[in-house]
Amino acid sequence: MTEPRELLGVAEQATTIATKLFLETPGGHLTAKGERDMASEADYAIERAVRAFLAIETPSIAFIGEEDGTTGPDGDWAWILDPIDGTVNYLHGSPLCAVSLALVHRNRPVLGIIDAPRLRTRFTAVEGGGAWENGNRIHTSTVDRLDEAVVAIGDYAVGTDAQRKNDIRIKLTASLAATVQRIRMHGTAAIDFAFLAAGKIDATVTMSNNPWDMSAGVIIAREAGALVVDADGSEHTTESSATIGCAPGISELILAMIAQARQ
Repeated sequence: MTEPRELLGVAEQATTIATKLFLETPGGHLTAKGERDMASEADYAIERAVRAFLAIETPSIAFIGEEDGTTGPDGDWAWILDPIDGTVNYLHGSPLCAVSLALVHRNRPVLGIIDAPRLRTRFTAVEGGGAWENGNRIHTSTVDRLDEAVVAIGDYAVGTDAQRKNDIRIKLTASLAATVQRIRMHGTAAIDFAFLAAGKIDATVTMSNNPWDMSAGVIIAREAGALVVDADGSEHTTESSATIGCAPGISELILAMIAQARQ
């Protein structure tokens, strides 16, 4: 296996294939995936094209896609793709949707690309190499007061056990609303973490963890200086139960609020 930085070019090519399809493929027929959750024809077209490209370019690395699952060899390395993070936004014409591609080693992302075609913006990071937006180095904010912080929250749960899951989310939302400067719900974890990395928001709190939603954003935010952890403050991996990203100056305060809501 080569160093992750040596695969950045391949990842960039794969993402360019994805963004071209993103812009050229209509949403088309929708496939239901669960209660109020769906995939578009564009989701499937992007994932299948990227999967095929990476199978040729990196045959020794597995591929995990949100729509069609896992292919390739067993091992410590895997590409993880969300072909369109924020499909509902995409279908409604919102610019807040993105292709999210990560390279993961032993459940920990080491390379990430988030491309938001409608914003004409690409975020990239390789472990140890910093985080970048359209070729410019980016960093998290230096905010250290909650009343000056803008905090993004993940979507509320739907489907099985949604009421129990949302009890914590609603308690946390109420606590944040009474404390922070503003709350945002962008409807896409990829954009949340990219914005955290660029200092456009100061924290993002999602009480769940789907690897295709989170992995690219996690490495980009970490390389920009953010703390990214599970809800209990332990190191975040693809197996964590939640995904919390914060500017360092407010991380302890945000985690304390989460702990209180979980009680």
